[in-house]
Amino acid sequence: MSEQNSSHSILDAAERIFALHGFEGASMRQIATEAGVAQALLHYHFGTKEKLFEAMFSRRSGAINAERIARLERLFGPEGQGRPSLGDLIDALFRPTVEFGHEGQAGNMFSRVLAVTANADDERSRALVGAYYDNTAQKFIKAFQQIVPGLEPSEAVWAYMFAIGVGMTMMAATGRAGQLSGGECNDGDVDAMMARIIPFVSAGIEALAAGGNNGQTAAGARARKKSRKETS
Repeated sequence: MSEQNSSHSILDAAERIFALHGFEGASMRQIATEAGVAQALLHYHFGTKEKLFEAMFSRRSGAINAERIARLERLFGPEGQGRPSLGDLIDALFRPTVEFGHEGQAGNMFSRVLAVTANADDERSRALVGAYYDNTAQKFIKAFQQIVPGLEPSEAVWAYMFAIGVGMTMMAATGRAGQLSGGECNDGDVDAMMARIIPFVSAGIEALAAGGNNGQTAAGARARKKSRKETS
């Protein structure tokens, strides 16, 4: 086995073991056994379990975010002056993640790792998510503000966070939708899911821009409330 192939095999094995057992429950010995290599080879390529986890996390996250950014840049054009629809922007954010999550075992395994890491509150997990996702997140937050009238910066952040919550839930095909619908809904059909995710998330973002059902932004409502208190 070549050095490059052994490295890929180790990362594939690490993905599966970390997905099944979590970071704390996984061991370098388990990963070596899964990869069919000597444990010393893991230390040779990656050093520690922490560095191996980051390499595994980086490989998939880098590919997903590179595709997201490429789609975003195509939507806005070379001069950044394009004005895509909100639906197109949401598609660019979600589709690379959802499509990868549906790519068989590899996507399913990484979707588990990503969901757990993104929702963890330990320093290592926060640092990883920040390092590999914050830059892309900021680009989409800015894009939301550019194309949704009245969407204030804080609301754009909430819009991104809520949207990503949907993405995490639907990243992998679990069969849950089919179970709940008696087979009517197929969460393995990416296009069918995207056709529903886009209007669902779009409506939520537009509602945030409008300040909910009363037609005012959340920040505007707070300012008016403060003003009334000061003058009463």
